[in-house]
This record gives sequence, structure tokens and C-alpha cells, in this order.
Amino acid sequence: MPADADVATLVGRVFDPEAGGPCVVAVRGRRLEDITESFPSIADLFESSDPVSSVRSAPSSRSWSLDEVLQNSLSEDSAGPYLLAPVDLSVLKAAGVTFAASLMERLIEERAAGDPTKADQLRGELEAILGSDLGSIVPGSTEAALLKADLQKRGLWSQYLEVGLGPDPEVFTKAPVLSAVGCGQQIGVAAVSSWNNPEPEVALVVTSAGRIVGATLGNDVNLRDVEGRSALLLPKAKDNNASAAAGPFVRLLDENFTLDDIRNSEVRLEVLGEDDGFVMDGVSRMDQISRDPADLAAYTVGDAHQYPDGILLYTGTLFSPTQDREGQGLGFTHHLGDIVRISSPRLGMLVNRVNESEKAPRWEFGLRGFIRNLHQRGLVGKVGA
Repeated sequence: MPADADVATLVGRVFDPEAGGPCVVAVRGRRLEDITESFPSIADLFESSDPVSSVRSAPSSRSWSLDEVLQNSLSEDSAGPYLLAPVDLSVLKAAGVTFAASLMERLIEERAAGDPTKADQLRGELEAILGSDLGSIVPGSTEAALLKADLQKRGLWSQYLEVGLGPDPEVFTKAPVLSAVGCGQQIGVAAVSSWNNPEPEVALVVTSAGRIVGATLGNDVNLRDVEGRSALLLPKAKDNNASAAAGPFVRLLDENFTLDDIRNSEVRLEVLGEDDGFVMDGVSRMDQISRDPADLAAYTVGDAHQYPDGILLYTGTLFSPTQDREGQGLGFTHHLGDIVRISSPRLGMLVNRVNESEKAPRWEFGLRGFIRNLHQRGLVGKVGA
């Protein structure tokens, strides 16, 4: 939970075995209050004229113990109510190459053609050519254009430098609607991959009008070897079963949590190896981002593209793990059973265990199932303020 949970406006989703489907919940003290009668989908809440007032005034039909639901969520075989990803109809979008560190790592993947044994040498070579101050260059600026021209003359320009320094960011569809996994659920790494990593991110809840109304934590799981072979394989590298995680709750923007708090947030990544005792622990800051979160939201939702049910926008990874695990110069890759913790003081902690995408629980509750379940519960057509 956030360090200041007592003053936070937190909302989420719980799977209720009795209802056979999801419930929209508001965190009130140590209880999760069911407000599904007012907001059958959490997208309905986000799209309301004033989400904060709406969630604070919404009546509760029943409630669950927050501690029990958290425990159920972390106990993978529990039969009780458990947390789902705190978004439903929002399109899952992601921005790439928004930090200097991730830009460098994408360049390494590209030049290594997906071979992790070449990463360490290439990192040193690229740092010598590009310098260590890429983060100080404003994308789309005159300085960025001059650097681009210089690198093109030297035959060093890259598609990753284009989106990292050029006027247009990389924004792609991460995964299908309703496919994200929540806190405590397994995250998936496709079996074909031998070089992969978590991508800890702040994810923005953006309405159909392009308004940022909240934030949560996300894990944009990435297959480095697959994307390194070709950027055209990005869908295979990014969109696999259980490869998008979000949670534990969405914190709505209010008098105690603003967009500036998001801009200045710290994100911590911990990876705990189950089979080898490996430990990785690092902290990065959102103020290192090269494109302002509001600019990313405005670029994604606008006249060129509409999202009637809003989006969840992963803002890009702050942390590219390079700590050696298999041997010197081989960098990091996941092992099955890894525990991944992504945390931020104002947003709480997202915890997941790594499995192969092929072995993680299958995604079988899609849009048809969601609509059918709402209809069976008499919730179709019920929308709050």
C-alpha cells in the first residue's frame, strides 16, 4: 500500500468467485468497498466528470477485508477474492525509449542482434561514441537534430535514436484489452526467450478526452533477444500471455496527489531469484524522463486517434537491468520463479512471480465474457455520476 494510504483515493478491481467476475472497489480504511452497482466497469468511473468525487460518494453494496484480499492475491492457489489489474476497458498502450538508460540498452540490443554475449562490449563502445549525457538532450530540439545529422554522417543513426531524440515518441499497443494481470498473479516470459527483463514503469490512466486522472505501477515485460533481432518483432517481444502487469491499485489525482507527484516519483525494482538466490535492487526517478508524462498522453489521445474507453499508458522504463547473473558480461535475464517487486512510496507495490507465458494461467475472460457476466448480474446499463 502507499505510505500515505490514509489520504489516498485508491480504486481497483477484485475478482469475486461468487459473482464469477470482476468488481470495482474503492479502498476505504482497511476495507475494499464494492461500488460496482454505480460503476459496472472501472472505465465508467475514470470517464465520469469527477472521478474523485464519484468514488468518494458512491454507495457500497458490500465489502471485503483489504488484508484478506491482499493475502489471497499473494497466495496463488487461494479460492477467495483476489486483486485484478485495476483497469478493464482501457486500451493498454506503452511508450518506449523515454529514458536515456533505456535508449542505450535498445541500441545495444539492436547492434547485438539479440545476442547477450555482445552486450557488455557494445555498451562501452556506444558510451564512448555517444557520451553519457544523452539524457540532457530534449527530444525534437535543435540540439537533437544536430546530433542526428552528425550521427547520420557517421553511419550511426538508429531507429531507436529516432524515437528517443526525434520529435515523435514511440507509442505502441502493449497488449489486448482486459489481458493485464494484477498484483500477485504470474507474469509471463515466452519460452523462446533467453534474454529478457522486467520493465518497471509508472502507468497513467488517461481518459477518452486525453485527461490524466490517475496512475498505477506497471511491468512491461520485454524479450530483449527477440526485439534485438528486429524491431519489427516488437509485438512478439512485448505481447505474450501475462506479459503486462499493473497494480495494485490506481491512485486518482486529487488534493493529496498531483501530476507533479508523478513527475517526481521514485520507482524501485527488486528481483529475487528463487532458484539461485540472486538479488537485484535499484531505484530510478521519473524526473529523468525525456518526455513529460502529459506530453505522452497528449500525443497518444487526440484528433489523430480516439480511445472511447480511455487508455492505460505505460510511460517507459526507468530501469534497464544489466547486473550480471549468468556470468561476467552476460547481463541479466529472468529465471522461472523470480519474484519481481516494483514499488513507489505514493503508489504501493506491484508483486508478481515469473513463469513461462505458455505455462502461466491462460487468459480466457475476454470482452464477451465480461459483457456476459455483467448482464447476468443485472449490471448492464448501470453507470454512476
